[in-house]
Amino acid sequence: MNTTAVTSGLSSLSLSQRFIAGVLALMLGMTLLVGTGFAGDYRLHNGAHDTRHAMGFPCH
Repeated sequence: MNTTAVTSGLSSLSLSQRFIAGVLALMLGMTLLVGTGFAGDYRLHNGAHDTRHAMGFPCH
């Protein structure tokens, strides 16, 4: 991966574009976290639950 290309790509975004990208990433992350936490399918819920415990994330 070329670090120069990544750096120049990020610097070409305006502050408002970076803010929007951050908010969208936060919303996606929260949707995945909450969506799997309250999933009706026990396999999806238990998979997310075990992963949170493996990472040391308190969920109780």
